[in-house]
Amino acid sequence: MPAPPAVLRRGPFRPGAFRSPVHGPRTAVVLGRWLGAALLLCFATGLVSHLLQEPPSWLAGRLPSRPVDGYRVTQGLHVVAGLAAIPLAGAKLWTVYPRLFAWPPARSVLHLLERLSIALLVAAVLLELFTGLLNTLQWYPWPFPFRQTHYWTAWTAVGALLVHLAVKAPVIAAHRRRADAAPLPGRRAVLAATAAAVGAVTLTTAGQSVPWLRGLVLFAPRRPGTGSLPVNRTAAQAGTTAVPADWRLAVDGPDGYRIGLAELRALPQTSAVLPIACVEGWSADARWTGVRLADLLRRAGVPAGSAVRITSLEADGPYRVAEMPAAYADDPLTLLALALDGRPLTPDHGFPARVVAPNRPGVLQTKWVARIEAV
Repeated sequence: MPAPPAVLRRGPFRPGAFRSPVHGPRTAVVLGRWLGAALLLCFATGLVSHLLQEPPSWLAGRLPSRPVDGYRVTQGLHVVAGLAAIPLAGAKLWTVYPRLFAWPPARSVLHLLERLSIALLVAAVLLELFTGLLNTLQWYPWPFPFRQTHYWTAWTAVGALLVHLAVKAPVIAAHRRRADAAPLPGRRAVLAATAAAVGAVTLTTAGQSVPWLRGLVLFAPRRPGTGSLPVNRTAAQAGTTAVPADWRLAVDGPDGYRIGLAELRALPQTSAVLPIACVEGWSADARWTGVRLADLLRRAGVPAGSAVRITSLEADGPYRVAEMPAAYADDPLTLLALALDGRPLTPDHGFPARVVAPNRPGVLQTKWVARIEAV
């Protein structure tokens, strides 16, 4: 392409506008390595969450109910890695942004395709991080569905990242070791400042899922352990504040039956300390007391190894009906909970009864249960 008129070669477009060697390949490679690790960890743990919530038919019967804290760990890592990626992405973009003003913008068709793939990568990563951050606050100011968009954007970002790594492999190989680049005080300062920012973000937010960091939680939207168990969806939002006085749980099976709250409380009770772990990244332990779900199913003639469907009293909502694979339904720690920390459930926590199971996303721990049926 011809050189532009001198009137356009001003500001960042003028020759030699960016003289600092910090905007160099070595800095970009180091920051890219950190950012890539955060993004891939975020992608892998997010995939675990997606598969637990919407398992394909071939996987549904193989989902494990143990370890008890499995989902707490994976989703906690997902949110921690996603938040850490925000300052990393900012530092990485700062390092390479002078290339936006290079002339000509494309030296060949292949170079143009490379730049378009980078634009796709940057757009996908920024959209993923932006929507993920607002999801931790339960704020959805966009017209599209969050979960589906977040899922497919993640695949787009990872695909674009792999293409970018393949294209830049020679540059990465040339600058992969510290000995390959002359020491630059400015570069060290940039890397140290980025590491400090990542550390500060992690330490002040990870406490919502890491108990021993809860004393440092300053910016996380949830602070489990400082009061009652957090609530994402209240009874008022679900329309379940007034439970019918004649409420009876329906347990469907070959010998299906209906049972009231007093009768449920008269059955043998089991207590277990189980976490509620939510997709927003927070988790908290609580002592739940109630009837083993497996006992209710056996009484209805439902054989072991059966998956179940659980329906809530709420009129609508994306999780009003939840499928539970057999491994969870048969687990002795899966309860139809009637009490929380020794007290009867409140409406916000699922009165008159809710399901609590190990290693399961909080959105699937159905509250205000109305029906349990074998699938």
